[in-house]
Amino acid sequence: MSRSRPQVPFATRYARSGMVCSVDHLASDAGVALLRAGGSAADAAVAASAVLAVTTQHMCGMGGDLWALVHHADGEPPAALNASGRAGSGADASGLRSEGRTRMRFRADIRSVPIPGCVDGWLALHERFGRAPLADVLAPAIDLAEGGFPLSPHGAAATTLLDGAANSGDYPAGSQPGDLIRRPGVAAALREIVEGGREAYYEGDFGSDLIELGRGEYTGADLARSQADWVTPLCTTAWDHAIFTVPPNSQGYLTLAGAWIADGLDLPSDPDDPLFAHLLAEAAKQAGWDRPEVLSDSADGDVLISPDRLAPRRSAISPDIASPLGAGTGTGDTMYLAAVDADRMGVSLIQSNASGWGVGLWTPTHRISLHNRGIGFSLDEGHPAEYGPGRRPPHTLAPALVQRTDRSLRAVVGTMGGDAQPQVLLQVLARSLACGEEPARAIGSGRWRWGAAAGTGFDTWADADNLELRIEGHAAWASAGGIADLGQRGHRVGTDAAHDNAFGHAHLIEVHDGVLAGAADPRALTGSAAGY
Repeated sequence: MSRSRPQVPFATRYARSGMVCSVDHLASDAGVALLRAGGSAADAAVAASAVLAVTTQHMCGMGGDLWALVHHADGEPPAALNASGRAGSGADASGLRSEGRTRMRFRADIRSVPIPGCVDGWLALHERFGRAPLADVLAPAIDLAEGGFPLSPHGAAATTLLDGAANSGDYPAGSQPGDLIRRPGVAAALREIVEGGREAYYEGDFGSDLIELGRGEYTGADLARSQADWVTPLCTTAWDHAIFTVPPNSQGYLTLAGAWIADGLDLPSDPDDPLFAHLLAEAAKQAGWDRPEVLSDSADGDVLISPDRLAPRRSAISPDIASPLGAGTGTGDTMYLAAVDADRMGVSLIQSNASGWGVGLWTPTHRISLHNRGIGFSLDEGHPAEYGPGRRPPHTLAPALVQRTDRSLRAVVGTMGGDAQPQVLLQVLARSLACGEEPARAIGSGRWRWGAAAGTGFDTWADADNLELRIEGHAAWASAGGIADLGQRGHRVGTDAAHDNAFGHAHLIEVHDGVLAGAADPRALTGSAAGY
């Protein structure tokens, strides 16, 4: 059967000393400037992340959460940072149930807002691995917030969702791509952090605004507690590499489980073969179908990726027919960035509002939108992820990092994509590690994702009858023959546009013999792999 090669209309970027990949060229450039000035990959990552908090508020920001992995020395496991926020002391699942609610509210309810952990994550990452002064690290973000930045196409489209939301006036109605947007409140918040650290932010005006909006949801003691913790990463071996991710409450274990399952399958050498898509999709499905029951902040990640648990799931996969397990998924609104410096420290960092602008509530002093990560909580009484004081919700954010057998850094990789993040990463890792594709092709080639006809984008694995395998328009399997092949294997198949935003914004930097090779996802439109 003849197959056309997928369209990959951009090239891998190469650099000798350092590289940053992100969804916004302004952020990537800021990170590389820190590297050129002698900063570490951690400095570059925080600088780029802070710029994104200014320019990409529709996906992430200082009112959201952050996770990171850091490769800091060959032979050592990476450091893992969980800066996902906890529910306030006023969290009361029984109160929500008494209102007749069976799920956390998606919009306009402060109870779906755990204390944002992003700023705590920046400070923890910089304190442990930074070399440049914090003022220098945050300076590019402050400059863009004060002087203005051109609004991106995705950002302009997202402003239509604001619909007059209180305190969102930094984004005028009818904003167009290229419009200059200024964010003086965010600039003031960043300056407060430089001058007074976390206390000036969490116990200053931002914290006061949050307490006022919460009306009993949060206390001063809640905000005085850091939301950032250094934790033990999870690791599995697949395709002759060690693959790391962050532990629960993150869903990152699904990436490792899917990779371990797929590594034991007879994958075709040609990733354009529909069998390649079928087997990887089945691996992701077998890995993730019971996530709602098992994922919480108390889950044991090592148990979730143990061979004893995964081997029967691998055995259930047939090359000929789809398994009966089901799922639905959506895109989410998140950003991922990767940074590697001349010493080959690598940082894999992800931050998010969860959905779009988040819960739809903005702080009045700084005009910072608040995330809605609390939608991951359960309202089922006794559920391990039940909404409650000090609890962290199940989280979609799942950065990854790859080491060779000698524990040297091979790659940092991650993606946005809501519940589909592990599915996107599984495909990128398989193309890179199993098929040897260069970053641009591994990132730019068409993807599949498990999709639902309806849902919020955060209810994956909820309804087996709502399962559909969505194929991106420029994928090799999007041809009539490919769709027919997957349909004959038992999949309900649908197609989406080429380079569709719903299939994630993945970025990848690989380390090879003194040269860095990277690619930023073309689906992001304004993304950049910048190096020197």
